[in-house]
Amino acid sequence: MNMPVKVEYFKNPKNRDLTPAELEAFAKELDQIKQEVLDDLGEKDAKYIRRVYAAIRYSSFLGRACLFAGWFPPAWILGTGLLGFSKIMENMELGHNVMHGQYDWMNDPKFNGQTYEWDTVGTSDNWRQTHNYKHHTYTNIKGIDDDIGYGLLRLFPEQRWKPGFLLQPIYSIPFCLLFQWGVAIQNLEIGRVLYKRKTKAQFLEELKPVNKKIGKQLFKDYVFFPLIAGPAALPVFTGNLVANGLRNIWTFSIIFCGHFTKDAEVFPKSVLQEESRGHWYMRQIRGSSNLTGSEAFHILSGHLSHQIEHHLFPDIPARRYRQ
Repeated sequence: MNMPVKVEYFKNPKNRDLTPAELEAFAKELDQIKQEVLDDLGEKDAKYIRRVYAAIRYSSFLGRACLFAGWFPPAWILGTGLLGFSKIMENMELGHNVMHGQYDWMNDPKFNGQTYEWDTVGTSDNWRQTHNYKHHTYTNIKGIDDDIGYGLLRLFPEQRWKPGFLLQPIYSIPFCLLFQWGVAIQNLEIGRVLYKRKTKAQFLEELKPVNKKIGKQLFKDYVFFPLIAGPAALPVFTGNLVANGLRNIWTFSIIFCGHFTKDAEVFPKSVLQEESRGHWYMRQIRGSSNLTGSEAFHILSGHLSHQIEHHLFPDIPARRYRQ
């Protein structure tokens, strides 16, 4: 006899209890959809990601070239815009998706999910740990998924309230502008160090690759390119600064809109007890929100506008989510 499985952690009153048989059938149907798409992957998908890669390279080159003439305001605006576009595309449509292993089947080193290093101050290895593993496995589970407010913002009534949260409308602004830095230090778990749950020695060891990546990015954008620009050093420096800021604002907005909307739900750790594949699929759906927009919007968001599909099938090429 199939007894109903309680899903009390879902806030939406329209939800009903599902039986184990229904959950199993639900999981099998989604697994079948995934396999059908995987079986259909081929040259058109490879051509798409190669075009994305080329667009990023060309827009970055043209943007930096325009910034070399940055004392002329239209050139600075165009250069900054192109460079910002390149950084957004690299982080969202290329880097994030490649690191999920969406294009590992191509056997192309440029698109290998385990070795790709993206253009941001955070290391790809840390991202694969905090995002690919922790966030996607424990999506919106309070106390495990660090993406719920990144330890700085209270987004759900289920989160414990502290007086400091009264200031979050203010400090969320610099967090948005400096978002790549928050991502860079997320896996360092500074809070655990402060509360003596992680040793200082362990923290310092984990900090080494982060410092190395930060140094590399700062040198590239704020030392190397301004130096070779000669008399255009200042517009190149400011153009890089603004381009990084544009990327930060965009990624912050897309990520927060995908999980922290009115309809998104947060769950207690107890849901992990004997969680079936069907329950896991359902949690991804209930904890995520899709966004509507144009073709350009979907591409610039890295197709995270289809956040639900992304959480159901994170290793399927994101351009397929609209299917």
